[in-house]
Amino acid sequence: MNKSQALPPRRLSVAPMMNRTDRHFRYLMRLVTRETWLYTEMVVARALMHGDPGRFLGHHADESPLALQLGGSEPATLAHAAGLAEEHGYDEVNINAGCPSTRVTGGRMGAILMREPERVADCVKAMRTACSLPITVKTRIGVDHDDDFDFLCRFAEAVRAAGCETLIVHARKAWLKGLSPRENRTVPALDYERVFELKRCFPTLEVILNGGVNELDAAEPMLEHCDGVMLGRAAFSRPLAFSEADRRFYARHTPPPALADVLRAYLDYLAPQSTHGKVPHTALAPLAGLFSGLRGARRTRRGLGALAATRELSVLAEVLAPWMQAEAA
Repeated sequence: MNKSQALPPRRLSVAPMMNRTDRHFRYLMRLVTRETWLYTEMVVARALMHGDPGRFLGHHADESPLALQLGGSEPATLAHAAGLAEEHGYDEVNINAGCPSTRVTGGRMGAILMREPERVADCVKAMRTACSLPITVKTRIGVDHDDDFDFLCRFAEAVRAAGCETLIVHARKAWLKGLSPRENRTVPALDYERVFELKRCFPTLEVILNGGVNELDAAEPMLEHCDGVMLGRAAFSRPLAFSEADRRFYARHTPPPALADVLRAYLDYLAPQSTHGKVPHTALAPLAGLFSGLRGARRTRRGLGALAATRELSVLAEVLAPWMQAEAA
């Protein structure tokens, strides 16, 4: 059996999020859910042309199933990056054609690419030639006033014909002028029916819905109309909510992980990541959400906040110890 055959379907995934889905957060999520697909932050493909690719592509083998999201619009550059992704053990390469940030679109990346479906198709073709990984595309339902269903269908048909078998669709259009990236996550109206209609029109295309889904209870019914659901900020703010994901979305009957076990495993992971007893500063941020809704969470968050300056692994273990001892008792 090859690797792709052994991978779970994309019924549930965690969206790529800048300054969120780094390697430490992804490892923590993998301790919570074994099957859910994880995505990197967007990596600009040009950055992989020079220097050390490992700086951008390094990850833990246990993060699989793991997709690398790339930003770019040059077929040759993206093809080179896709080849590197395969060398570094990724399971999928995703093209960002949905981010509305001016910093992204100004570099001819993100949502602005919806207006160039043929270019995106050329990128998909080049990347498929360069590697054997699935090449997927993440997009929106429209951009500015180009927001009718035919516009979305033309984009979907172009990338499908080029060999893209999976389209991840944020169910909002992108406003490239007048709205900030934050506002683009909430202000344009959600239109789930348009994503469902896209699936009906392209039954052989795997369609993953993204946008506005903040809990597993809301995600599960969506699977009646599309192939998978991608959640974003909810995973970062409440990662332990995904402890039921494997059972509910993948019929895996192993018990959900206990918080104490997640914390112990994460500390074990951090030990070799630490330098002179200090953990990487980005390794602390994912922990705060683990205690969301739990009694005593405020005290723990204060302890984590105080660690921002020293980052001492031994002190971190002391901050987390009450949670591990409570469950052990």
